[in-house]
Amino acid sequence: MTMNLIRNRLGLLILGVLVTFVLYLLLPAIQHERFTASIDVPKPRAMEEEMKKIKGTGNTTILTGNILQNPPVFFREAVPVRRERGPTTEGGLEVIFLHGQSFTSKTWEELGTMALLSENGYRVIAIDLPGYGDSPLSSAVETPRGRIAFLQQVLKELGLHRPVLISSSMSGRYSIPFLLASGEQLKGFVPIAPVGTKDFTTQQYQQVKTPTLIIYGELDTGLGTQSLQLLQLIPKSRVVKLLAAGHACYLDQPQEFHRALLNFLDELKGL
Repeated sequence: MTMNLIRNRLGLLILGVLVTFVLYLLLPAIQHERFTASIDVPKPRAMEEEMKKIKGTGNTTILTGNILQNPPVFFREAVPVRRERGPTTEGGLEVIFLHGQSFTSKTWEELGTMALLSENGYRVIAIDLPGYGDSPLSSAVETPRGRIAFLQQVLKELGLHRPVLISSSMSGRYSIPFLLASGEQLKGFVPIAPVGTKDFTTQQYQQVKTPTLIIYGELDTGLGTQSLQLLQLIPKSRVVKLLAAGHACYLDQPQEFHRALLNFLDELKGL
C-alpha cells in the first residue's frame, strides 16, 4: 500500500516536470507570435506610434504621436473633447505652429495657445522640428529645398489643407523658404521675428500673396526689427508690435499675443 502510494506520487511528480518542460519550450514561440501580430496592425496616415491622449485645459485634450518615417517627427494636436464634426469645427481653420531654437511644440501647449485656439474652433497642431524635442536630427533638412519638402510632407501626412503657419525665430529657416516657394498652400502666415529673411530678395517678398501678420517685441532690436524690414514688403501684411516684450514676445505678453492672433484668424475666415 505504501509502495503504491509512493509510486503514484513519483509518477505525478515526473508528469508535472514533463509538462513544465514542454511549456518552457513552447513559450518563446507563443511570445513571438503575439509580437508579430502586434506589429502587423496597420496605422493611420504614417503614424509611428499609437496616438496618446493628454488631459488639457477646459474642453480640450492634447493628442500626441509621430508622423513621417525619415525623419520621424513628433507632434501634438489640440482637440476639443466634444468635437463632433470631423477634424475642424464648422467655419474653422487649421493652424500649425513651429517653434524657436530654445523651445519645442510643448511651448505652445504650456502657454495655453493650443487650448485657446482649439476652444475657438480651430484645429491646432504643433510639431517638434528635426533635432528638437522628441524629433531626431536629420540630414534631409540641411538645405532650404529639403526644409521646403519637409514641410510639404508634414502638411500632407497631417491632412492639412491651406493651414495658417505660425513661425517664430529659428523656424524661419523652414517657414520663409516655404512661404516664398509654396505660399499658395497657406491660408495665412504669422512670422514672429524669424531668422533667414535676409537670404531672399525684395522682389521675392513683394510677390507673396499670402495674408501675413508680422508680430515682434518692442525690445527685440535684433531679429525683430531686422526681419520686419523685409517682411513688411509683403503686400498683404500688417504689423503688431508687442510693448515691453523681447525676442520671445509671446512669452512676455501672452494676452496681447493671443488677442492679435485670434483677430487675424477671425479675419481669415472670410477670405
